Amino acid sequence: MSSPSITAAGDLRRLVGRDLRRELRVLDGLIVNTALPVMIMLMFVYVFGGAITTGSSGLDYIDFVVPAVLLMSGGYGAALTAVTIAEDMTGGMIDRFRTLPISGWVVPAGHVVASVIRNVASSAIALAAALLLGFRPDATLTDWALVLALVTGYVLAMSALAAVWGLLVRSSQAAGAFSFVVLFLPYVSDGIVPAQTMPGLLRDFAYNQPLTPIIETMRSLLLGLPMGSSAAVATAWLAGAVVVCVPVAAVLFRRRTASR
Repeated sequence: MSSPSITAAGDLRRLVGRDLRRELRVLDGLIVNTALPVMIMLMFVYVFGGAITTGSSGLDYIDFVVPAVLLMSGGYGAALTAVTIAEDMTGGMIDRFRTLPISGWVVPAGHVVASVIRNVASSAIALAAALLLGFRPDATLTDWALVLALVTGYVLAMSALAAVWGLLVRSSQAAGAFSFVVLFLPYVSDGIVPAQTMPGLLRDFAYNQPLTPIIETMRSLLLGLPMGSSAAVATAWLAGAVVVCVPVAAVLFRRRTASR
């Protein structure tokens, strides 16, 4: 007889495969996931790049903005995890899951893991576009591994937050609102324009919100710049979000399915 952990791992693998296959079958979603990172990179480099200075950093705009665009590309798709979970919860699929001998945490976890795989790939597409547009990083192999870890951690954190939101709301339309929040946050960070150029309260928010230390750490790793304390702060934000949201999502899922 298989142990519960082995059975749960098999269930998780099948649910991740289901979510990824569903994404591949939806043509418009596949096009968006492929084209959006490229379009975002083109917009910031060619539309905004000539009009924005990078302040005291002295960086070319493409070097300044790439970390933020990588997070935007992965984060927006991760936020849509809320929609896929809400659709499962309201569309009848969850009733089928309830008849199966699977652990309650496996269903939201399947959505989150599939989101991480899908949206880290979206960030990789954005990076490829940046390299074609002239981005020339100065990162070692270790630096690249740390950048990958940060992007993966960010997508994981956003996917877990999205799972919580998707389980709290009662419709896919309400679940979709989370994606606008995630897409907006980089604009009020040190990622798109230097935070030092913003007015008082907005500048304080930009310096103290989670994305700024993540972006600054990625920028330091990619360009060989001094890092300071941003890496520790970024790690704390990401780890805290995952540690809190994963068990909360599991509890919410059990409560939603128990009440049906």
